[in-house]
Amino acid sequence: MPGTGSGTLSNLDPRAPLVLDTRELGRRPGSQREVSRTVPAPADLGIEVLRVPEGAPVELDLRIEAVMEGVLVTGEARVSLEGECVRCLEPIDDDVDVTFQELFLYDDQDLQGGDPEDDGVSMLEDDLLDLEPLLRDAVVLALPFQPLCEDDCPGLCTECGALLKDDPDHTHDAVIDPRWAGLTVLQHDEE
Repeated sequence: MPGTGSGTLSNLDPRAPLVLDTRELGRRPGSQREVSRTVPAPADLGIEVLRVPEGAPVELDLRIEAVMEGVLVTGEARVSLEGECVRCLEPIDDDVDVTFQELFLYDDQDLQGGDPEDDGVSMLEDDLLDLEPLLRDAVVLALPFQPLCEDDCPGLCTECGALLKDDPDHTHDAVIDPRWAGLTVLQHDEE
């Protein structure tokens, strides 16, 4: 019968760019391989103001190693970022390198009565592993909470929205309280 080898068929597509096949490791602890590849970035990789554009190249350098419980993935990813400064709204283009490591348990492991989803445990599916959640966590955690175009970005003028970086001496006349505005006419009449 087809599909009776592991009990269930995998939901992962082995042709997907972030899905790796670990069968060649043969479940022999200590066997390993190194993988370098460039894959397109998945959708929504980042935060609201700083993100990796969908389809942008993600350079991966991985070491995949069989251990007793499963497969240990250690890697580094290089991505290009696009976004905007939270102070002045100017565009930001930057690169970031992230490192990650995750143990993917064999899908026939006994988890002592627990659901792997509840425990936050990564599982292999029919000897396939999905790097997308691991990559997403590593990239999002490496991003600054409030990205700036420069460390000392002065931002925008709160009154008129002028870019203070372009005009550091930018000022406005003191705002006159509308209740006293009628008195300014008297001041101008005296002059």
